[in-house]
Amino acid sequence: MPPVFDYSAYSATYQERPEYVPSVIRSMLRTAGVRPGDLVCDIGAGSGHLTEPLLEYGLRVEAVEPTAAMRATGERRTARFGEVTWHNGTGETSGRPSGHYRLVTFGSSFDRTDRPAALKETARLLEPDGFFACLWNHRDLEDPLQARIERLIHERVPGYDYGTRRTDQCPVIEESGLFESPVQLSGRKVFRLRADAWCDAWASHATLGEQAGQKFDEVLDGIKELVRGAGEEYIDVPYVTRAWIARANREGAGW
Repeated sequence: MPPVFDYSAYSATYQERPEYVPSVIRSMLRTAGVRPGDLVCDIGAGSGHLTEPLLEYGLRVEAVEPTAAMRATGERRTARFGEVTWHNGTGETSGRPSGHYRLVTFGSSFDRTDRPAALKETARLLEPDGFFACLWNHRDLEDPLQARIERLIHERVPGYDYGTRRTDQCPVIEESGLFESPVQLSGRKVFRLRADAWCDAWASHATLGEQAGQKFDEVLDGIKELVRGAGEEYIDVPYVTRAWIARANREGAGW
C-alpha cells in the first residue's frame, strides 16, 4: 500500500483549478441512477472540487480526505450545504460504514491509491448495485499554449511521467472482479480563466511538484513566462474530463 501523500504544500491554490466538465458530471450521475437525497462517499475529496457539484445536485455527501489542510479548505467551500460531512481517511481505509452508499467517487484521487485495495474498499462501502466512479481533468495538450507548456515541463524535468492518471482505468477495474464492465465518459470544455490565477493554480500540481523537486519553482516560473507572453489578462484553456463508472458486481463483492 502506498504511503498517504501529504498535500499540505499544495492546498493553498488547489481550489483555483477549473471545475470538471459539467456534462460529464451529469452523465456520471445519470449512469449511476442516483437521485437527490441519495448518499454518496467522495474519497480523496481534497478541496471539494467534486464534492461541491455532487451537493449542488442534491446528494448527501460524506467527504473523505487525509490531508488536514485540504480538508479544511473543502469544509469552508462546502459550508453552505447542510448535507455534507468531512472525515479523515484514505481510499484504502476510508473509515466509513459498509453497504451504506449508492455511489463512491474518486475525483482526481484514484491514481493516488493502491487501486486494487481502493476498489476492494469501495465494494465494501457500496449498497448492492451501487456504483464506483473515478475521473480526472486533463489539459488538452493539442492546444498550442498547452503544447508549449508541455514541452517546457519535459525539458526541465526529463522523464516526467503522469503515472496512471492519464491511462485507461478499465483493466484495473475489470481485473478486480468486483465490478461490471466500466462505462467510459468524456467531455471537453474551454474555460476562460484569469491568467494570473491559472498560473497560481500550477503550484497545486502535486504530480509535477514531486517529480520536479527543487526545480519546481523554476518550472512554475517558466509556465508564467509563457502565459505572460500571450499578453492577455484572461486565457482560454481547454480541458477534457475523463471518467470511468462501474456497477458493483454482487457475486464478486461477496453479497
